[in-house]
Amino acid sequence: MRHMHKFLIAALALAPAQASAEITNRTIGYVLTNKAWAVYQTPDGKAECPNGFNDGPREQFKLLFPEKDGKQYTWMETQFAREADVWFPAENEPSTDQGPLPYRLVNGKTGVGLNLDGKVGPNDFTGPRGEPGIDNQLFRAVGCTMGFRGPDGSNYFFENDYMQRYNFNRVLLEITDVDDLTNDPDVTVTTYRGLDGLLTSANGKDFIAGGTQRIDERWGKRYIHKLKGKIVDGILTTEPADIKLPWAMTFDVNVDQGFKQARFQLRLTEKSAEGLIGAYVDVNDWIHRLQINWSTHHASYGQISTPSLNRILRKLADAYPDANGKMTAISSAAEMKFAQTFILHAEKPPKVASAKDEERTDARR
Repeated sequence: MRHMHKFLIAALALAPAQASAEITNRTIGYVLTNKAWAVYQTPDGKAECPNGFNDGPREQFKLLFPEKDGKQYTWMETQFAREADVWFPAENEPSTDQGPLPYRLVNGKTGVGLNLDGKVGPNDFTGPRGEPGIDNQLFRAVGCTMGFRGPDGSNYFFENDYMQRYNFNRVLLEITDVDDLTNDPDVTVTTYRGLDGLLTSANGKDFIAGGTQRIDERWGKRYIHKLKGKIVDGILTTEPADIKLPWAMTFDVNVDQGFKQARFQLRLTEKSAEGLIGAYVDVNDWIHRLQINWSTHHASYGQISTPSLNRILRKLADAYPDANGKMTAISSAAEMKFAQTFILHAEKPPKVASAKDEERTDARR
């Protein structure tokens, strides 16, 4: 027995440090449970928004068309003109950067995100823990708009509510070649779209580990991407890659969000993963997704003026110049939380998304 005892001690000493039921065949899976565009917030908002918060469509309408001096407006001058301005901001206004009304940008120096370009520039933010060179101009654009601020902002709330309620937005991450969840110099991260609901606790509000997810291998091919990464001190960092994720916002309206030079930075445990995806997002793509999902009526609840925001995003765009040198994409970050899940594969491995798949998808649209 004494020799057996020594043998067991030696075997345990040689066993992988992170061996567990969650890591099977050097693989662990996670399912997205919470997401939001990264907005650094102080309790009263004074640090990041010293000039206050933005007006919404209803407040702007009253400023543009005041009811005084008996002036009469036509439908074409008012409602129709404002709705057209959502999609086609007028180019002949005195201030084409923000339209006829002022727009409040984030003025603070602190922001959440990642250093996407490897530089520290004058327009960059500093992270909450002192990280230099944070690229997140999307935060500068939306940080002083109540709809994007948590936990009560309408956009913040409903993006999570609909993602959790409907299965279209079921984003999966599978990490393979895992030897250690604390330090591993070479792992592979694959994104998928899942088909199943989230596993909740008894109160129905909290999302817990241990569920299972099937992969959408028929309609979800465009969401399958492989990224190389490493784990250092429990934090997974992936190399930049262009990816696409399902990103519906209302009532299972199926839309995608493209990410250019995307990289994940997530703190991993056997039960969860939490952190950021940092990337450049195409301005037309981002604003179009918002417009498709949120009518002016719905945007009003979060003081989100799409005409103003459309102009500001184009002004702050900081990457991917077109033929005329005009920037077409804006730096961004999204905060994400995942719960561990067991990902079920079919016998035949699914195909990774290719350029031809994207072309076929765009053609069908």
